[in-house]
Amino acid sequence: MILNPNQLTGYADTFIKELIDYSPKVISAFIILFVGLYSIRLINRIIRKTMVKRDLDPTLTTFLADVLLWVLRVLLFVAVISKLGVESSSFVAILGAMGLAVGLSLQGSLSNFAGGMLIIMFKPFKVGHTIEAQGNIGTVSEIQIFVTKLINGNNQTIFIPNGALSNGTIINYSLQGFRRADLTIAISYDTDIKKAKDIITAVLNSNPKILKTPVAEVSVKNLTDNAIQLAVRPWANNEDFGEVFSQTLESCKVAFDTADIIIQPYVRESSNANS
Repeated sequence: MILNPNQLTGYADTFIKELIDYSPKVISAFIILFVGLYSIRLINRIIRKTMVKRDLDPTLTTFLADVLLWVLRVLLFVAVISKLGVESSSFVAILGAMGLAVGLSLQGSLSNFAGGMLIIMFKPFKVGHTIEAQGNIGTVSEIQIFVTKLINGNNQTIFIPNGALSNGTIINYSLQGFRRADLTIAISYDTDIKKAKDIITAVLNSNPKILKTPVAEVSVKNLTDNAIQLAVRPWANNEDFGEVFSQTLESCKVAFDTADIIIQPYVRESSNANS
């Protein structure tokens, strides 16, 4: 098909006319877009400052601010395409279908999102708490929408999905403010039990970081084939727990050496293959 110059001129005139007629919508849409983006940033900043002034939980503040940010962005996008002449009802239907498809393909992520909301709402732990969950122990450094970030004793970062975290068992070591150390010291059957317990009690009483209430406990834990096991259970504030744990063991060893009491080494019992 060969177009003559008159047809080309007609097409060009039509295109220019449509462009001129449509340009106000494009300009208006761009104005709405730029003004909207600036307003969203301003509103988000104001909301964050307001929640911080009201001493809301930092995790909750970040979460609500992020949700509000994305809701406003979606509304702005709908306003822009409506200004361009796209039917918003059709777009909402398309968005709903896309949301359903994405939801089916991202069921795990949605589970993590719901778990994050449950953690933020019911607060089984907060940032700075030391917890044990999913076989990991660490200090909570951040609660994100989909994952919770822990820092363990080796300064390794652990990411735990919020879905598994909210549905599993969580041990919060920080919630009560103090903890008990469960130590075991083994002595031989030749040792005077009362003397050994008195020495351990003296060690516990001499450590100012061991709490007086609850009272530390020293008792016989078990009688094995080769040793008497003594349970030593001092209490300490969370920030002193690690130091109290190691100091108690070291001080008991030094005190036993002074009293000529030998700590019985651990002996693993082995089965007789010929029995």
